[in-house]
Amino acid sequence: MVSEMIALYCKRNHKTKGALCPECEKLKEYALMRSDKCPFMESKTFCSNCRVHCYKPEMREKIRKVMRFSGPRMIFHHPVMAVSHLIETKKEKRRLEKNNENKK
Repeated sequence: MVSEMIALYCKRNHKTKGALCPECEKLKEYALMRSDKCPFMESKTFCSNCRVHCYKPEMREKIRKVMRFSGPRMIFHHPVMAVSHLIETKKEKRRLEKNNENKK
């Protein structure tokens, strides 16, 4: 999902066709590396639902910018992916709320 969002952002903002610009390529590699090393990946679906934010501040700001731009546009470019993302996010938030209530 993050790769598609970065590609959409780069295409629209940096006017690239096909390949990503060097800055977006670096961000994509960083995001994928963080996902690969994430100790919580088995129990979560998306970084936005994580209780630990492991991005460096500079990269975190860049990925926020990409998400703010690409998120609303994903429904037009990758509708199935966008809808499944929304469904999974809602499910995970409900699951976390339920776990928090059970702990009280």
